[in-house]
Amino acid sequence: MSKHRAALDALSGLTFAKGHGTGNDFVLIADPDGTVALEAEKVAALADRHHGIGGDGVIRAVPSKHLAEGQALLAEHPDAEWFMDYRNADGSVSEMCGNGVRVFVHFLVSEQLVPLEPGQTLAIGTRAGVKHVTRLDHGYAIDMGPWSYIDPELAQEAASDSVVEAAGLQDPRPALSISMGNPHTVVPVQSFEDLAELDLTRAPHVEPAPEGGTNVEFVAAFEPMIRDGVGRVKMRVHERGVGETRSCGTGACAAATAMRAWAGTEGCDSWLVEVPGGLLAVDFLAHADGTEHVVLAGPAELVFRGTLG
Repeated sequence: MSKHRAALDALSGLTFAKGHGTGNDFVLIADPDGTVALEAEKVAALADRHHGIGGDGVIRAVPSKHLAEGQALLAEHPDAEWFMDYRNADGSVSEMCGNGVRVFVHFLVSEQLVPLEPGQTLAIGTRAGVKHVTRLDHGYAIDMGPWSYIDPELAQEAASDSVVEAAGLQDPRPALSISMGNPHTVVPVQSFEDLAELDLTRAPHVEPAPEGGTNVEFVAAFEPMIRDGVGRVKMRVHERGVGETRSCGTGACAAATAMRAWAGTEGCDSWLVEVPGGLLAVDFLAHADGTEHVVLAGPAELVFRGTLG
């Protein structure tokens, strides 16, 4: 009997869907009454690729009123009726997932829990605050909110705040840590060949690491990096609590943010980020409150539904 059997048995009869955004895949559960308890061991069992359903994470769609975090958001954002309760594959709670947001909203629409036509925008609650998601003809665009440096002083002074070691890198590399509501550390590599040679089955070592750990993105630029006002990069990512994934939406935002900073006066505000699972678009927009927001756009797809036996 697998170590996850008891946890799966406790969820017997639960209906679910499986979805992905550029290959970043999730188990999705609709919980309109707020009654599904997702302890860490249950999440890990659902996400197990050999003995469970399999996924990079588990997303519970729950009305914001049923969670303390959601209730706090509703006080200022009464339109954020649904909350994305997101967990990493190991069961740990995560603040945010850019690909997960798109798949979450697509799940709400597909389950007829919310009406949303192309061009319309929906407010949802997350542990990184309220996010506004616009349905496109072929996917979704999310206003991810403002980005920030995790160590602003070092970032401004040296354009790096940490050193990263990883299997496949010949030497430790300087890196820059960006917050997108969750932590990221971006490492530039010289070529696509260097990117391909990385072994991300083992977690990279970041020194110093942001408190609570970090997602680590390795990025290589196309030549030329900027063409017709659009930056173009390739990325691989090791997600904390998961391992290497085929895509990471907040990671793509962090990668574009770091590459734009390193480009200096040659930088631009629109980027295409190629990940193993597909292509994401990242745009930087001035916001009415004086901050700079990051908008992430890409596809979302549901691949099957089922019921746990």
